[in-house]
Amino acid sequence: MRDHEPVTELRERVERLHRLSVEATDDGRPALAARRLRQGLRLLGWTAAATPGAKSAPGEGPGEGHDGLLARLLTSLAHAEAEQGRTGLGMELLDEAQRRAPAGEEAIVHAQRGLLHLRMGSNAEALRELDIAVPRLVGGDPVELARVLLNRSVIRLMTGSVRQARDDARRSAQLAHAHGHRVIAAKALHNDGYCDLLLGDVPAALGVFARVEELYRDLNPGFLPVLALDRARALLAVGLTDEAGRTLDRAADGFRRQRLMQDYAEAELARAQCALDAGRHDEARDRARQAETHFRRRGSTAWALRAALMRLRSELALGKAPGSVARRADDLAARFAELDMRDDAEMARLVALRAQVAAGAMPGTTAGSRGGPLDVRLMRHLAEAELAGAQGRRGPALRKVRSGLALIDSHRGRLGSLDMLTGVAALGADLAAYGLRAALDGGSPRQVFVWSERCRAQAFRYRPPRAAQDPRTAEALAELRQLAQRMHADEAAGRRRPALRRRCLELEQVIRERGWQLPGVGERLAHAPAPEVESALAEDDLAMVSLLNVDGTLLALVLVRGRCHLHRLSAYEPVAEAARRLAGDLNAQAGRALRPALKEVIEASVRRQLGVIAGALEAPLRQALSGARGIVLVPTMGLSAVPWGLLPGLNGMPLVVAPSALVWLAARRAGDPYDGGPPVLVAGPDLEHAEREVERLGAVHPKALRLSGEQATVPATLAALDGAPFAHFAVHGHHERENVLFSRLDLADGPLMAHDLQSLHRAPGHVVLSACDVGQAVVRPGDELLGFTAALLHLGASTVVSSLTRVPDQVAERVMLAYHQGVADGARPADALATASAAEPASTFVCFGAG
Repeated sequence: MRDHEPVTELRERVERLHRLSVEATDDGRPALAARRLRQGLRLLGWTAAATPGAKSAPGEGPGEGHDGLLARLLTSLAHAEAEQGRTGLGMELLDEAQRRAPAGEEAIVHAQRGLLHLRMGSNAEALRELDIAVPRLVGGDPVELARVLLNRSVIRLMTGSVRQARDDARRSAQLAHAHGHRVIAAKALHNDGYCDLLLGDVPAALGVFARVEELYRDLNPGFLPVLALDRARALLAVGLTDEAGRTLDRAADGFRRQRLMQDYAEAELARAQCALDAGRHDEARDRARQAETHFRRRGSTAWALRAALMRLRSELALGKAPGSVARRADDLAARFAELDMRDDAEMARLVALRAQVAAGAMPGTTAGSRGGPLDVRLMRHLAEAELAGAQGRRGPALRKVRSGLALIDSHRGRLGSLDMLTGVAALGADLAAYGLRAALDGGSPRQVFVWSERCRAQAFRYRPPRAAQDPRTAEALAELRQLAQRMHADEAAGRRRPALRRRCLELEQVIRERGWQLPGVGERLAHAPAPEVESALAEDDLAMVSLLNVDGTLLALVLVRGRCHLHRLSAYEPVAEAARRLAGDLNAQAGRALRPALKEVIEASVRRQLGVIAGALEAPLRQALSGARGIVLVPTMGLSAVPWGLLPGLNGMPLVVAPSALVWLAARRAGDPYDGGPPVLVAGPDLEHAEREVERLGAVHPKALRLSGEQATVPATLAALDGAPFAHFAVHGHHERENVLFSRLDLADGPLMAHDLQSLHRAPGHVVLSACDVGQAVVRPGDELLGFTAALLHLGASTVVSSLTRVPDQVAERVMLAYHQGVADGARPADALATASAAEPASTFVCFGAG
């Protein structure tokens, strides 16, 4: 035995190094794994690890007789080298491992070769190798079988065989759990969540990813960047490009540190997708080119082709040489077909088709596959619509657009988060824009109106489900409120603690991500028929002015007295710039004493910006007011921030603002008197006039429930607000542009946030927000709105009165008292607000919803 002890000890040392290398690989650290494996190979006397094909001399060193162990080390080293970008070396190492592997152990080499092909995007070769390995591993090492099944599930995910992928992932998890391998079990759960993503259930996928993140933090934090990459792909699937971009930046940093070059290139390609979806086409092209270079360096041919396709999509969006784009996209389609990458081949074919149409060519056929992921199906509808339009078949073109937008509707129906409901419109932005252009080319204003309603503020058709508060969200909200109180006290004392703000942002992100996991209810309002809108307008003696931005041109549709008129106004951007400047000027005017010279400059600027906006809209507004007593105004993009009552000619006129005709119509239907509890009056802290305002309003509404001082807490206010017929808030408010769902009203125990409103069983009927700028909203593609006021309208409130800029306290108090007196006397909200604000040039209150 003594003669064998050194050999036994050597083998144990090498096997330990191999186990440690596998742990490093599982944790996403291939460079560390490679160092450990090379150390083991040196102990075995293998000095040619960097030069496969060369062999150690027979009998050289203590490694003689350890071919099986040597083969395992070479197999693991092949993967570690390939992960760092040395794919060719990895394949050569596997060839050497196969020569060394004893009979019955070749399955591991086949499994590893399959994994290398998988990482290179060579799915057919990968699947062939793993299909060889799986049956040979049955009855052998169950952990190795679990690992191979895990990898095969990834291949099947990439080829769209989702059901088979899920079967492999769940079988892998079963084996891993049974034999105590928690890392493989966690990765299998990760793949199961990716199946949800490919099936279009983004909330379910993100819920699984959240569970996987907790497991990875405990078991293998090195895999967190991989999870972040997949989370970013899920966010891209619902149009949240900014959030996806930030997630990808974190993932790419992790990949770079860990030298995971394939994953780094995939993150770069996903960032190109972010830029393309956000309309930053130059950036998308550059990032796709960089990703393509990385893929080609490591021999990932299939992935390099994907990056080349992304680059062509960016060039097409930029209008670059469509004829050349068409030829190159056709070539790519053929290459993808050779690799059996059906979805990529179809996307390339559709890009070629669109490029041909853009170049003035008329392809003979559009035949292709009918299924595929959502992005492929949407591209198919767009390409076929553009072709039909180019052939002069406007009806079929619009039908293609309609069916494409219906796909977006179906996707939106699975989402419960307002964040996602408003973000998903970005996926159909090109379809919506084409539909509007086609309707404009048809020359019928009524048809343009119908199409505008199909393309704007579609999230308002879906009532967000009531969010049941899980313990983690409740805990995060409680801490966030406490920290907000401390920050408020710090501000009053002139202190700043950046660490508190960072923690608040972390908590907001936790709450936001939990909201993303909320499933949708699927129910939605039907589109608003133009005759029904016109009938309601006539009944109320109102006209509707609906603004559109089409290819940078501002348009206005006027519905008045049963007629629909289209006005082409001006370039959009100068009017939007005037709106931005106006908001800044009005905020500068409010809340502080100004030197006379500065006051005069600001007032002159206010008049100038109002003049620019009024001048651009003069024709439609004049036409609307000549046939009706008031206006329903549907703004677009940056014009959502205009306090319309300040425009010359609109001062003192009843005016209500709505995100779409449908929102106005739905709010009007919901405007019947509520049979709920009493009206609610809330006075917040640190607002000089709040208590007096609520006391004076109590005389107008004697049956109202008053909450002030320590009674005005978030729980008490939400309980009173639930289903209330009317609520008035005399509180400080804050519009959070960077994280809109945390726009808030300051109460005694902390902020009541837009996010909190989702806990209500029933929306309040009529809400007045008398202080600050919580009428503002962030406007996403498709004129989708997010903000405190928008959240109330999403939930079903019929009317919300709020301000778009800061309003001086004395002005707010005067306007509010006059407004409430008018409503109590029977005036409609829009009429009462117009009368109350007529003599107040600093009043930027707007009536939203039904009016």
